[in-house]
Amino acid sequence: MNLLDIITEDYRQFPQNQTFSIYAKNVHFKDPIYNFYGIQKYQKMITFLSKWFKNLHLELHEITEIENQIDTRWTMSWNSPLPWQPFVSVSGRSELKLKNNLIIGHYDYWYISKWDLIKQHFKIGNRS
Repeated sequence: MNLLDIITEDYRQFPQNQTFSIYAKNVHFKDPIYNFYGIQKYQKMITFLSKWFKNLHLELHEITEIENQIDTRWTMSWNSPLPWQPFVSVSGRSELKLKNNLIIGHYDYWYISKWDLIKQHFKIGNRS
């Protein structure tokens, strides 16, 4: 399997059975909430998401590779661990920087603000 195929499969089964071997040991991860270095911290973040959020789903819309970068467009959704278990969804894109066929940088950008994400937790009639 090539890197694009591995990433596509990881999105399909997210957060289970992720292929952490495609990441450099000191990978830099950054999104609107997290900013850290290291594969162990990345693994802990994925474990945290899978333990706290129900029905976690990551839908891949597009994946392309140009030179030393893979770009993806996606939508992630889940039910939050609040008593009313609101359905929350965020769409965005990722830039995966490559070196020696390993991901050395994983940068996520959301198409909504953090505030808009928080507001989804309190919508009346939110679907699940």
